[in-house]
Amino acid sequence: MRRGTGIGAIKNKNLAQARYKDKGSEIAEDQFSQMTKQMEVFKTNLEEFAAKHKDDIRKDPQFRLQFQEMCASIGVDPLASSKGFWAEMLGVGDFYYELGVQIVEVCLATSHRNGGLISLDELRDRVVASRGRTSQDISLDDMMRAIRKLRILGNGFTVLAVGNMQLVQSVPGELTMDHTNILQLAQKSGYVSHSQLLKDLKWEDERSHRALDFLVKEGMAWVDDQDSTERLYWFPSLFPAASAS
Repeated sequence: MRRGTGIGAIKNKNLAQARYKDKGSEIAEDQFSQMTKQMEVFKTNLEEFAAKHKDDIRKDPQFRLQFQEMCASIGVDPLASSKGFWAEMLGVGDFYYELGVQIVEVCLATSHRNGGLISLDELRDRVVASRGRTSQDISLDDMMRAIRKLRILGNGFTVLAVGNMQLVQSVPGELTMDHTNILQLAQKSGYVSHSQLLKDLKWEDERSHRALDFLVKEGMAWVDDQDSTERLYWFPSLFPAASAS
């Protein structure tokens, strides 16, 4: 009898668990359905908001940033395509693709001077100058979004955080932490020396020469032998932004 009672109890327990599982699945499906309906309402409201404020979104960089963040919060990417509702309504897709082309043009035009490494601030200043005074204003956030779109071109466009600066690398080739450390060290004066790397970074001779030689070879650093004490390595990308005119 005890064995039969035990088997019955197990069966009842399994049946209860099955019912709980079915009920749980039903609740989960209902919640998912409700969330889907809410998301559709959010997207509809977002489209209505975009239609109402499209001029502000196009012309005001700060307002455009807030709009982008609002879109991201519900999983909408108005930059996903240059065609469709968002492009037709706002032109934001076309705006960022056009900005991306202008970024490429400036990077190509300045690569002979900086080796394909330019500060984000200088890049923005030069792009703004190339667009003309009548064009809509662009922010650093706009620049970053357009650069991310350029990743489809391969590894040629990368944003590097160096100290308190952001540098845009527009040529293929990955910079190592050694190269980044040198750039960070050069931020104060725009140049470094071999002895400075040995002293401040505690590197050995071979490591220092290898990293500096790479940066010179890639055109990111210029050699200056005019100093009477030792060779200096200057970085055009860290020079104060020159006039973009």
